[in-house]
Amino acid sequence: MTELILGIETSCDETGIALVRDGELLADVTATSMDEYARFGGIIPEIASRAHLESFIPTLDAALEQAGVDLGDVDAIAVTAGPGLVGPLTIGVSAAKALAVALDKPLYAVNHIVGHIAVDQLVNGEFPERFVGLVVSGGHSHLLKVNDIATDIEELGGTLDDAAGEAFDKVGRLLGLPYPGGPHIDRLAQQGDRDAIRFPRGLSRGKDKARHPFNYSFSGMKTAVARYVEACEARGEEIPKEDIAAGFSFAVCDVLLEKAFNACQVFDSDTLVIGGGFSANSMLRDMAAERAEKYGIAMRIPPIRFCTDNGAMIAALGWSLVREGVEPSPLDVTVDTGLAREQIVLR
Repeated sequence: MTELILGIETSCDETGIALVRDGELLADVTATSMDEYARFGGIIPEIASRAHLESFIPTLDAALEQAGVDLGDVDAIAVTAGPGLVGPLTIGVSAAKALAVALDKPLYAVNHIVGHIAVDQLVNGEFPERFVGLVVSGGHSHLLKVNDIATDIEELGGTLDDAAGEAFDKVGRLLGLPYPGGPHIDRLAQQGDRDAIRFPRGLSRGKDKARHPFNYSFSGMKTAVARYVEACEARGEEIPKEDIAAGFSFAVCDVLLEKAFNACQVFDSDTLVIGGGFSANSMLRDMAAERAEKYGIAMRIPPIRFCTDNGAMIAALGWSLVREGVEPSPLDVTVDTGLAREQIVLR
């Protein structure tokens, strides 16, 4: 029997609502408050929370209209319960609980990080029996061993400091770029020489690599950029923003992919799935495709529209959970801002 899954995503500043039936995406609507934060240089949780309150009902109505279904047609509700910001998460989970009670339907409080991987199956079809997942975004950088997207995930490693996207935003500020810095650095990098300036690769050499084969560190790269900019200013030289952007992007993408493909080889996986906001980066996509061909590993990465936070990824994960017969969450479930990657659904 086909099931219609309503997915709700409110972990940060996007209110995402989507509907998935039997692996087919019927609707995906997102409202964002990103423009509110440019003057602050980062997300303000209180502003994001108010924005979710204001946009939830209109976004839900738009998704139902786009899908051509009624709220009563929904068979199960999936909602992000963590990780994320406590205020936005609480609004999403509270709304999902209200809908679950009103409709008398099961509720799945799910993991945001796993959702970034799960969304790929809506585009590229069923997952293989085993694969490695790389999730890279503004707040997260994780390597996952996925034996079953609904029931069995193991975290291999993650960032010990800044996430990749976070490091890009900080470097953007150093270069005087608007917030968020990631897309602006990506555009500048396309005009620069990635080999003109070599920036360090954290945890990629000697004892650090041996102790942290699947962990990342990006704060040193950010500091190296800061020192380079300071040196240019001290000498009265023009700051070569394009080359800095290209060299920094190359360093981040190089270490991300080196460890990800190494994980595929170590765990005998012939597939790498990449997701998260930073997976929209053009250099990462190009380098991933090149290395996948080099190592003979299938590389799956969803379209850019599914990279940033969205309801489709939560509905996709909810669909997997329902299909596998996973027990739903209790109605007294709460949010978990630091939810472990291995915990796919909260109970």
